[in-house]
Amino acid sequence: MAQKNHKKEDPEVAIQSAIGNTENFIMKNGRTLLTILIVIVVIVGGFFGYKYFISVPRSEKASAMMYVAQQQFAADSTDLALNGDDNFDGFLTVAEKYGSTPEGNLAKHYAGICYLKLGDYEKALTYLKKYKAVKGIPGEIVNAQNLGLQGDAYAEMNNYQEAAAMYDKAVSASDNTLTAPYYLKKAGMAYEKLGDNAKALKAYKKVASDYPTSLEARDIQKYVGYLEQLQ
Repeated sequence: MAQKNHKKEDPEVAIQSAIGNTENFIMKNGRTLLTILIVIVVIVGGFFGYKYFISVPRSEKASAMMYVAQQQFAADSTDLALNGDDNFDGFLTVAEKYGSTPEGNLAKHYAGICYLKLGDYEKALTYLKKYKAVKGIPGEIVNAQNLGLQGDAYAEMNNYQEAAAMYDKAVSASDNTLTAPYYLKKAGMAYEKLGDNAKALKAYKKVASDYPTSLEARDIQKYVGYLEQLQ
């Protein structure tokens, strides 16, 4: 039965499709993940806004500016969320004016995602790299997403060496069943593009052994079996 599955859906085809088009991959295969992470990011932003509401007036202003941009982002109005309009400021303005606040830091992350979705991978990397990692479990998940999205940007530019490295960092940033197996699988795909089947196989097997209840584990044996046949 396993051999038939390999013939029906060659993992190499899946790799080419998944890693070659980040936005399509996110929308079709990772929409649930991205939605959950967006919610987490909003929660983190709300937490920071509350924490610094009184002690840091700049944070209060940044939080107010972020609110409408976050709503536009959630509605998939990417350009509006990034640049704003005559009625509200976008993430770029928040990042530039209040970059030293927690909200400004988060705005850099948001801006990177927006540029990634718009296909401007160089600018996506610029803003994703400006984001500073934060402490705490919700923050760690955002940290992992940030590193993983940098990997996506490099993959879109066919720089699979850097992509694999960023995916590995994303896995290390937060050991959880949401992001870790997701980026482990992507790391495996990047290693396959580099021709390093040993590292790819190791990544796929780790998904199966360490995160057996994850979404990625459901079909990971297909990737494992494919590479084992090549040995």
